[in-house]
Amino acid sequence: MIPTSYYLVLSLVLFCIGVVGMVVRRNFITVLMCVELILNAANLNFVAFAQKLGDLTGQVFPIFIISIAAAEAAIGLGIIIALVRLKGTVNLDQVNVMEG
Repeated sequence: MIPTSYYLVLSLVLFCIGVVGMVVRRNFITVLMCVELILNAANLNFVAFAQKLGDLTGQVFPIFIISIAAAEAAIGLGIIIALVRLKGTVNLDQVNVMEG
């Protein structure tokens, strides 16, 4: 049996990688992947504590978070397509408004 602290440390590492990636990288696709890492870190925490406490509620929340992440990815990809058509780039430093 793996201790819960191992899961929490892994979740912390995933969260830190996601935050650093959002701050350092300026590519929109990379920022979306970092948001996914942060959401997966939260999912890992929910599942770890659900396993520790023996409660099923903590395993239900990740299903909702995964569905929200899928919607976020679909909307994000739509924004990326619009940015490439409008500005010709996905670099967030070069894109300040989405007007035609």
